[in-house]
Amino acid sequence: MKDILTDLERWIKQGKAIAIGTVIQTWGSAPRGVGAKMGVSNEGEISGSVSGGCVEGAVVEASLEVLSTGSPQLLHFGVADETAWEVGLACGGTIDVFVNRLDPSWFTPLSNAIQEEKTVTSATIIKGESSQLGRTLVLYEDGTLYGKLGEGLDEAALGVAREAIALEKPSRQAITWAQEGKEVDIFFDVILPSPVLVIVGGAHISIALAKLARILGYRTIIVDPRRSFGNQARFPDVDQLIQSWPDQALSGIEINHQTAVVTITHDPKLDDPALMVALTSQAFYIGALGSQKTQTKRRQRLLEAGLNKTQVNRLHGPTGLDIGASTPEEIALSIMAEIIATKEVT
Repeated sequence: MKDILTDLERWIKQGKAIAIGTVIQTWGSAPRGVGAKMGVSNEGEISGSVSGGCVEGAVVEASLEVLSTGSPQLLHFGVADETAWEVGLACGGTIDVFVNRLDPSWFTPLSNAIQEEKTVTSATIIKGESSQLGRTLVLYEDGTLYGKLGEGLDEAALGVAREAIALEKPSRQAITWAQEGKEVDIFFDVILPSPVLVIVGGAHISIALAKLARILGYRTIIVDPRRSFGNQARFPDVDQLIQSWPDQALSGIEINHQTAVVTITHDPKLDDPALMVALTSQAFYIGALGSQKTQTKRRQRLLEAGLNKTQVNRLHGPTGLDIGASTPEEIALSIMAEIIATKEVT
């Protein structure tokens, strides 16, 4: 949802009707993951993707039908289907996409949560009686609730929604509708706060790194007490600029499992205090720029400063994948590649 939010908000302001296609389940080599979304306006404008191009045309047609009829659709594309070859899934992937009309009753709280960087989950009926399809309940992590699925469904759905938030993963679940003794399929989507990249040092590499991180959906924080390096003119688009000593700055930042920290300065007076904080935190990635020789000396200093071997071994140094990078932009690419690879396995 985050990647299409700006377009959706603009279309709403322009008074356009909107349909949302959401990947609710995949099998095999499906090109995009569960939760991927595509918005389609009543004028045929497109934002986002549900398959990287494979089934977009079919989903656009279905979206326009949904906007015309008001009836949501559950679409299935698979290699066994003749349609799959026509739309481009002959590689063997299978994908289910639910297409629903955007309704302010559920979109507004989702949009607010995204913009406020809150964890939120939505529960949408994707299979059941026609009158139930598309009903959506939105749950914030703090328990705030918006919408209803219907009598006999809300309580059961809330339990699963809370589990989805705890697991931080979307899921599709069949839930018995106690009132009628029937089952409905509900898709539980989870939207997490954006991951955060803390960059210590306002060097030239940091400029490229911050730009690339933002493109990849990261909130960016630059930390540098040197005003000639860490200033708004050099970093006009970062989310936060902190002009203080790194250990003080990092101690004031909420560093959790969605946070990556990279030190860029090459100066032990700045890098080491930052690493002392980061390596004892929940950050999923901690990296430091510098040669192998520099890293050996750095690790020894960190051990002598009181960190244990397990903590020091969390350090990625030299930071970045070895892709033969030499320019600031190439080095930034190598760093983000390693951050993304590390996040995928944590």
